Amino acid sequence: DAGRDQVDKYGQAAAVRGSAAVACWCIYWRHERRGSTLGVMALNLLKMCVGIDDVEQLERAHAARLDEARRQGREPRLVHRTRHTPRRAAEILDGGSLYWIIKRFVRVRQPIVAIERVVDGDGVRRCDLVLGHEWVRTEPQPRRPHQGWRYLEAADTPGDLAGDDPAHGLPPDLADNLRELGLL
Repeated sequence: DAGRDQVDKYGQAAAVRGSAAVACWCIYWRHERRGSTLGVMALNLLKMCVGIDDVEQLERAHAARLDEARRQGREPRLVHRTRHTPRRAAEILDGGSLYWIIKRFVRVRQPIVAIERVVDGDGVRRCDLVLGHEWVRTEPQPRRPHQGWRYLEAADTPGDLAGDDPAHGLPPDLADNLRELGLL
């Protein structure tokens, strides 16, 4: 499509997109997910969600960003900007997700649909993680605080919560305490 960067056979292209303040170089883009292309399990990213108290607040914040983009006539995309571009981007784009740590626990994940290198208005190189519009709640998994993102191997990821989760509707802190006591 005309609004999307053209990507060569090596998955790289250069083009200016959006405002003049930000030049984007798309390094990988997957239009469709047809299963694994690398023959390995997907690699994921793990990131602290600072300033967010629960999954619902994260969903509301992302919904507000999407609404604002629509009001401004821009493509509604969920983008998380980081300093460093993952070197293992191809593995991440083979079905990986961004796992959000909220209040010391991994609680939700979002699929990563694209990874783009950008240069901001000050000429500093950054990386945009373009996220899918779906939030998949996960089994709470305790995590220590860290800066930036970390790779998360598929074997270390928490499982997705089923719709019949016994903690559904409970405040997250209460559910975590009940899990620690073995009551959930």
